[in-house]
Amino acid sequence: MTKCHFRLSRKRAKGAVGPYQLQAAIAAVHDEAARPEDTDWPQILALYELRRRAAPSPVVTLNHAIAVAMVHGPERGLERLRALDNDERLAEHYRLDAVRGHLFEMLGDLERAIEHYRTAATKTTSVPEQNYLMTQAAWLEEVRKESHGL
Repeated sequence: MTKCHFRLSRKRAKGAVGPYQLQAAIAAVHDEAARPEDTDWPQILALYELRRRAAPSPVVTLNHAIAVAMVHGPERGLERLRALDNDERLAEHYRLDAVRGHLFEMLGDLERAIEHYRTAATKTTSVPEQNYLMTQAAWLEEVRKESHGL
């Protein structure tokens, strides 16, 4: 039993587990991983499934799609993101394109990844986020060119 499971079980014994406890548990699972690749994604996915039931929101759906992608593959994550395309609260938010960019990058579809990273950069007002997204797009453009011998 991991630390997160224990914490969640103790909270459950004291009363109902709500969205804040679930979010804290998700953060704890992320924190337990020494490196991103060591993250217990199946546990995070299970917690996001509970989080979606406890307090659904577009951001929770977005994060759930990421967890789905990390457990079941980027195609499945992209399928989950389609539910947000017509949600006015998030459809035009940069995070949706940033996540799509990352998932297309995971798939190896560099052209679509570059497109979504660049689109995301135009939608955020945060200069550090713009810089990160444009740097990702530029790096993938170089990778794409090298792989095509350009």
